Amino acid sequence: MNKTCILCAADGGEVLMRSDTWRVVIADDEPLHPCLVRVIANQHVTEMTDLDAAARLQLMELVFRAEAALRRLLKPVKINLASLGNMTPHLHWHVVPRQRDDPHFPGAIWSPPQRQTGVVLRPAGFADALRTALESAP
Repeated sequence: MNKTCILCAADGGEVLMRSDTWRVVIADDEPLHPCLVRVIANQHVTEMTDLDAAARLQLMELVFRAEAALRRLLKPVKINLASLGNMTPHLHWHVVPRQRDDPHFPGAIWSPPQRQTGVVLRPAGFADALRTALESAP
């Protein structure tokens, strides 16, 4: 654990799944993309190559399960996957469902907005539906 790391100090969102090694959360800091999911290492590591081969496979399986679950629930036009860690150097993947009318589409969600939107809300019951979908995702 790194005492100065925000992903060591807090979950980083609403926890949907947790194991000894990983957690899957709905991000709580992306108000324009309220269905953004992160798969986060529980231990403080910064790079994929800090993991052994089995842990890398487990991580990517969770990323793919999150993608499949979001596709089934939201029917997005695209899913963006990203593992950057420049601002938060703690290994985590972003799984971002995209719609043509989202504020940044087709640019990255960190790019300047392409359009103004009103308040963007999660669908009712989204967290519970996503939890269930993650458990049954291939």
